[in-house]
Amino acid sequence: MAKAMTKSEIASKLAEKVGISKKQASQFLLEQANLACKEAKNQFTIPGIGKLVLSKSAPREMVMQFGEKKGQTIKVPAKTRVKFRVAKAAKDAILGKK
Repeated sequence: MAKAMTKSEIASKLAEKVGISKKQASQFLLEQANLACKEAKNQFTIPGIGKLVLSKSAPREMVMQFGEKKGQTIKVPAKTRVKFRVAKAAKDAILGKK
C-alpha cells in the first residue's frame, strides 16, 4: 500500500497543476482548514469531496465491561461530534460505481 501524501507533497502537486507557487498553494490549504474549523457549526462543504457536519448523540446507558466498575450501568450524557460525510461523487470516483 502506498504512503499517504504529506502536506508539502500535496501543495507541490496543486501548485504545479494550477500554475501557482508552492507557498501560495500551502497558504491556501492552511486558510481552507481554518475556514472549515470556523464554519463547521453551520456545515462546511468542500465541493466534490464532502462536508463537515455536527452530529448530536442522545444520552444513553452503558454497562461497563472492564475496570473497577465492571458490570455496573452508568449514564453517558449527550454529546456533539464533528463528522465528515463523503460526497457521492467522491465515493464513486474512489470505489467505482456499483
